[in-house]
Amino acid sequence: MKVNEEYTAEIEKVTNLGAGIAKIDGFVVFVENTCPGDIIKIKITKVNKNFANGKISEIITPSSHRVKPFCPMYNACGACQLQFIDYDYQLELKQKITEETIRSISGLDIEIQKTISSPEIKNYRRKIQYPISQTKNSGRILAGYFKPKTHEIVNIKYCPIQPEICDSIIEFIREKAFDFGIQGFNEKKHTGDLRHVVIRNSALTGKNLVVLVVNATKIFDRLKDFAKSIYNEFEDVTGVCVNYNSKKTNVILGTKSECLYGEEFIEEKLIDKTFKIGANTFFQINPKSAENIFKYVKDYIAENFKDPVVLDAYAGITSFGICIADVCKKVVSVEENKESTELARQTAQENNVQNVEIHNMDASVFFAKEKRKFDVIILDPPRKGCSKESLDEAFRLSKDTIIYVSCNPATLARDLKILTKKGCEVTSIQPFDMFCHTFHIENVAIIKKKQPIS
Repeated sequence: MKVNEEYTAEIEKVTNLGAGIAKIDGFVVFVENTCPGDIIKIKITKVNKNFANGKISEIITPSSHRVKPFCPMYNACGACQLQFIDYDYQLELKQKITEETIRSISGLDIEIQKTISSPEIKNYRRKIQYPISQTKNSGRILAGYFKPKTHEIVNIKYCPIQPEICDSIIEFIREKAFDFGIQGFNEKKHTGDLRHVVIRNSALTGKNLVVLVVNATKIFDRLKDFAKSIYNEFEDVTGVCVNYNSKKTNVILGTKSECLYGEEFIEEKLIDKTFKIGANTFFQINPKSAENIFKYVKDYIAENFKDPVVLDAYAGITSFGICIADVCKKVVSVEENKESTELARQTAQENNVQNVEIHNMDASVFFAKEKRKFDVIILDPPRKGCSKESLDEAFRLSKDTIIYVSCNPATLARDLKILTKKGCEVTSIQPFDMFCHTFHIENVAIIKKKQPIS
């Protein structure tokens, strides 16, 4: 097999990163933008020892699950990798991806439940983060997503997976930035003013918080006037904040934010609890799908425990802990971000939740110091998963059950392998579709400690 050679093959399945897999004389070839059942002509682009990469040169027979993408920018943008596949089959693929990832990495043969669909599959994305740049000759502001595997911005004027008001706010920023002397960011030269625009939209109220991420360390008059114009233009913009990020980094938000006009939070609801979401607050981008996950976890605890003491680790604003508190004797939450824990305390008070104990501490440090045992431990780590040390401590502190909420099947599988070797049993894994039309999958794993034989 050589680069630029062409072969005809059928796509058999999809990886956990969304690429299709074909086999040519038993040799694995990864091809993006393909669906199981596609019969295609593949042009080889790279050959490695154990696999090759290719691209479609012709679709000979399309899969029966192929559909026309509903977004006109689908081919250019690349953010919704699976939008060319019908939604029901997307759910089936996510179930299969989870099953195969868990089996191949952890060695566990577990039946994966059917993926629970998102209540909304359009206009569901309630947080947008657009990088900002500027054209060299005309000085026109560009705002959108990066093309796949590049830092070239696709100028997005309409995105059907986010609320329409977000498109209007971004368009106003594009048109008016020049009037206030606001320049787009030049990533290579590290010059310009506006690096990103982040919008938090509330599914509860429809209100919006606009965050201008700037290449600066303090406010300047042009920016303040620009922020005021955004706030005055839109009735549904309840606040405009600025976030300072002058570092040479790919991290979007810096550590310092301030509200220039209006309120510094929007409100969102999960089950029957109301949360405030600020510029730097972590909160799920699809609140209605997130609510399905929170109900699932709360119902499991209510049906299987009476007055449990629960540990909510990697808690963020303690959204799990606050939502499940009324079926628990006590919830202890741990989060290393100080702003999140302060907001969690405020949120608990405003929701009249009095049985949540909140700690501002790195989870691994808390685990090492803690002596209490917990009936249930909820682990909701970032994509990189848990450290082995944290898993060791969670196992030590658990009386019975660990509920692991994961946004990455590969790190979930790795961590399940560690826990089962320690003496745990994975009783169920339930996928949820949080990020519709992408290859991302949210899973909730129920893990039980095996009781010693007396």
